[in-house]
Amino acid sequence: MSQPILRTERLRLAPLSAGHLEHLVELSADPEVMRYLAGVLTREQAADELRRTLAYAGGGIGCWAGFVDAAFAGFWSLRPGDAPGEAELGYRMLRGFWRKGLGKEGAREMLRHGFRDVGLDRIYARTAARNTVSQATMASIGLKHVRDFIADPEYFAPGDDLHAVEYAVGREEWLAKS
Repeated sequence: MSQPILRTERLRLAPLSAGHLEHLVELSADPEVMRYLAGVLTREQAADELRRTLAYAGGGIGCWAGFVDAAFAGFWSLRPGDAPGEAELGYRMLRGFWRKGLGKEGAREMLRHGFRDVGLDRIYARTAARNTVSQATMASIGLKHVRDFIADPEYFAPGDDLHAVEYAVGREEWLAKS
């Protein structure tokens, strides 16, 4: 299964491609967007991230560039998880699209696609423990807090607090609530 174009009420989610590099560069250069991630990325680092992301796409798993009308809004992803049948949900949006419900809307579509189209058993998301906005998004789409942990130092900017959280939902629980 290749990555399909996905749609929500307001978003068109197109499979990530090399043609989206400028969008990734723009997104990764904003210190507020990258605040809870590995820090601001240079163009070369963004290109490396794009290459790594494109390498795991397949079987319905991958990353999607999200557009509202013709305007780029951000990325949503399902990355291969820690175990077979699992995927890690991710999202990153330009500041101009924050607080409009689009993060939640795109993340819900990732869950729907992952469970219904791909047949995943479990989807989880991880973030910095102090990133309460992302945690609220995770909870609002039905993910439950499952653990606190110390993250790999490569996940955050040098010198950041490494405390992180994981939220998750299983297929059966998600299907019962949808």
